[in-house]
Formats: sequence, structure tokens, C-alpha cells
Amino acid sequence: MSINIINRSGHPLPAYQTAHAAGMDVYAHLPAEPVTLGPLQRALIPTGLFLEIPEGYEAQVRPRSGLAYRHGIGIVNSPGTIDADYRGELKVLLVNLSDTDFVVQDGERIAQLVVARHERVAWQAAEELSETQRGAGGYGSTGTK
Repeated sequence: MSINIINRSGHPLPAYQTAHAAGMDVYAHLPAEPVTLGPLQRALIPTGLFLEIPEGYEAQVRPRSGLAYRHGIGIVNSPGTIDADYRGELKVLLVNLSDTDFVVQDGERIAQLVVARHERVAWQAAEELSETQRGAGGYGSTGTK
């Protein structure tokens, strides 16, 4: 699949880091100065990227596991969705879930981007739903035996 992209960051395009990776790393575009995230602070980090996602697809913005593990850095609305009709700059809403400051540097890999097909649904109003073994069992109901 080929997708149009504008890169105003001067950093590499999103890229797969291994042969079987699902996500492509995305870089921070902070030419003026780094951004410091204090504990529990969040910030919208620009990437300098503008995407033309095809109709029927979305780009999912996901956290990088290394940042999460080593520094407690996540994404507030994870996964974030970039819709096919959005043409603005891709920005990543990072959050610092640790107890120490974290400095986001220009060119740092801050997120992963996964492009995925999606379906559109038409809801069908009903009075009943089909029966299943799980039924209405909610959070944690399948792992307590």
C-alpha cells in the first residue's frame, strides 16, 4: 500500500524497525526547544507529518513500549485515530505517568503508527441479542476460574 505523506520535520519518514513490525516509529518535531513533561503532565507533540490516509483505513497512533517501560511515557488517547479525511499535522498527545520529569527531544521516537482497514456499520435496532456462553459477563469475567 502506498500513502501520500508530507514531511516538514527533516526527520525520517515513519519506518518499520524490524521485518515483522506492525507499527512504524514516528519522530518528535521540536525545532525551537525540547518539551519537558513533569509527572502527570501531558503535551501535544508535533511530528511535522501530514498524511493522506485512504478511505476505509485509519492510522492508529500508539505508545512505544520502550518509552512506557523505561520512562512511564504513554499516549493519553491510546490508540489515537487519524481519520481518512484529516489533513492537518499529526500530533501525539504524550503523558508522563512517572514521578520524574521527562524531556522530549527533537528527533526522538515518540510513538508508533499502525495503518489498519476498518469497517463502517449500520446499526440494526433489536429487542433481543443472540445468546453466548459469556453472556453479560463483564470486566474480568473470563479469567476467574
